[in-house]
Amino acid sequence: MTIDASVRERLVLVLDFPDLASAQAALAPIGDYVKTVKVGYELFFAAGPAAVTTFAEQGFDVFVDAKLHDIPNTVNKGALALGRLGARYVTVHARGGETMVRAAVDGLAQGAATAGVAAPCALGITVLTSDPVAPAAEVEGRMAVARDGGCGGLVCAGAEVATAQRVAPGLITYIPGIRLAGADANDQGRPTTPADAIRAGATILGIGRTVTGAADPLAEMRRVHDEVASTLG
Repeated sequence: MTIDASVRERLVLVLDFPDLASAQAALAPIGDYVKTVKVGYELFFAAGPAAVTTFAEQGFDVFVDAKLHDIPNTVNKGALALGRLGARYVTVHARGGETMVRAAVDGLAQGAATAGVAAPCALGITVLTSDPVAPAAEVEGRMAVARDGGCGGLVCAGAEVATAQRVAPGLITYIPGIRLAGADANDQGRPTTPADAIRAGATILGIGRTVTGAADPLAEMRRVHDEVASTLG
């Protein structure tokens, strides 16, 4: 099967696994379909910096879902350490406020500069997609915080991409909770299909349990690929 490069650029494989060996095993049959892999709490806490450097050395962009949220000084120091690792994206909770978000953005840039690598793009988390309801004013307020704090992108539900384009034009949008039609939503309160996310104008899509939890992950990844490709036209 031919893999569309423009589709590959938009897909982020969520590696929620307990160790590097399990993550590598899950990635192996479907890695050609994605440009980026996402490392969250479980894998990062288990493997540490190797959870980033291992995949970066394999040629993947690495998305560290750190969800930074603390006092500005603490966030800045944590971001400094993350910035040195060569990650492509790092998440920060916009609910922490503009000063905290700016501390994260500055820390990522400073850490990257000391290591001689490109600064990660900070993605401001608006309202977690596990929440079934996201008040519009809350979503917009957090998008504005992320924008004014220097983030390069936003994490939001597919239905909120239009709001992001209005409130923070030019910022990329990452959509978690992507589910193929008919798949289990698991703990996602505001899931989105690949096609709906692309039609909404999303930049990159988080592909997790709808593929990695399937009986045949390769078949489901092909479905995701084909759905995005046909939607892009």
